Amino acid sequence: MTKLKCSFYLLWFFLLSSSISLTLATSDYILFTKSRWIVNKKGHRVKLACANWPSHLKPVVAEGLSKQPMDSISKSIRDMGFNCVRFTWPLELMTNDTLAFNVTVRQSFERYGLNQDLDGIHNHNPSIVDIPLINAFQAVVYSLGRHDVMVILDNHKTVPGWCCSNNDPDAFFGDPKFDPDQWILGLRKMATIFQNVKNVVGMSLRNELRGAKEDPKDWYKYMQKGAEAVHTSNPNVLVILSGLDFDADLSFLKNHQVNLSFKNKLVFELHWYAFTNDAPWKSNNVNDFCAHMFAHERRNGGFLLEKGFPLFLSEFGTDLRGGDFQGNRYMNCMLAWAAEKDIDWAVWALTGDYYLREGKRNVVEAYGMLDSNWHDARNSSYLQRLSVIQPPHKGPGLRHNHHKKIFHPLTGLCIVRKSLCHDSELVLGPCTKEEPWSYNHHGTLMIKTHKSICVEGGKVAGEVVKLGKECSKIERISASKMHLSLKDKNGSLLCLDVDSKNNVVWSLCKCLTGDATCEPESQWFQIF
Repeated sequence: MTKLKCSFYLLWFFLLSSSISLTLATSDYILFTKSRWIVNKKGHRVKLACANWPSHLKPVVAEGLSKQPMDSISKSIRDMGFNCVRFTWPLELMTNDTLAFNVTVRQSFERYGLNQDLDGIHNHNPSIVDIPLINAFQAVVYSLGRHDVMVILDNHKTVPGWCCSNNDPDAFFGDPKFDPDQWILGLRKMATIFQNVKNVVGMSLRNELRGAKEDPKDWYKYMQKGAEAVHTSNPNVLVILSGLDFDADLSFLKNHQVNLSFKNKLVFELHWYAFTNDAPWKSNNVNDFCAHMFAHERRNGGFLLEKGFPLFLSEFGTDLRGGDFQGNRYMNCMLAWAAEKDIDWAVWALTGDYYLREGKRNVVEAYGMLDSNWHDARNSSYLQRLSVIQPPHKGPGLRHNHHKKIFHPLTGLCIVRKSLCHDSELVLGPCTKEEPWSYNHHGTLMIKTHKSICVEGGKVAGEVVKLGKECSKIERISASKMHLSLKDKNGSLLCLDVDSKNNVVWSLCKCLTGDATCEPESQWFQIF
């Protein structure tokens, strides 16, 4: 063994030992897959509801540590209802020993002239200032564990920096900065140093494969090798495989599945933004286009759920400042899809701002869950909407799987009774309220109590929707199937809608097809 190899193994033995000594005495997080579900040792579903926390940019330090103590950020993650972080890292953190072991946090920030941020780290996280970058990365993982937050380690790119474009030198296997052998080595190292850290539950092999060289044949060749390398090094973690075309395409798996030596640990991931595939949300009728996107997502990855594989929507999001017209349309559609599929997910992003992004300092992340102070929520109504998809609604080990919810994606609320009277009016309320809804093939929308009651028909537009014993046939119409409608006494179509006080009312159905300028979302209700 050469001197270099000896020193390498001594360094990694030290890291492994430090991991063991800091293993957290918390819940046993080891997860498995059971058909399309992620489950614990008891076989009960564990739903991943994650936020992306970037640590892959040039400083190679988790963003935000100049603004708040890492334990404060970890607590905020949990307080916002997330149980998981997709924690990003550049490959060079594992393959460049000089970067990992010889560069401290102080030196990294001084290298880029980030003196103000370095002062902030001194104030809020002084214990990491003079430790190597790899140890600072570990420290954040341990902090998350102290707050009962699971971690998925995501190899985001090779060279530290912002991601992604088609012409990046590390876009696909064989590109100048993407040596498959080095990548596999890096995966092995990362899997090994966290093999005894229980809150590390998964490893995402590579973010957003793309570029001129992308090819399914090479995808199978290298992703299978990477999956085996991770599983061999750490059989406790979920192995998460991303697709092609910026992780928007897993369609090639429909007729040719991966061939791996292990079972019950494989998850696939998908990304979906308003701009995915240059989607023209602005120029189409929203009902028609949302239905088109439902079909598109099924073709490009959703079919894996039907084939018995978990699918992790590991990136989605929108501009939380409210002015993104296409993003707002997309988000209502996406939330309806995510609720109906009850999918595992990770929102982009936790980030309030970045130390250094594409040469600019302190760039605000418009998609970020936290404000630039890294303490306050940027958009509380967005958090309300996400809260509906945070808990599991289906899957093994859950009660009330036969009950349905009626979700209003625009508000993040659900239809509930105003009172327990048999003729109660309906309003929007928290989706955590257990309302035993059912919807059958006859079109009866019913609450099953000791005396079942159902939605009665409206006579005129503007009338509040009530429950009673005279059941009306409620049909799911429009291409999106999210308009719940009936015909009034004059034969006009009335749809469930919401007024300014969150009362559920009957209104004339709107925006059903054709018109690209009309906004139907107040009348969108997803039964799931």
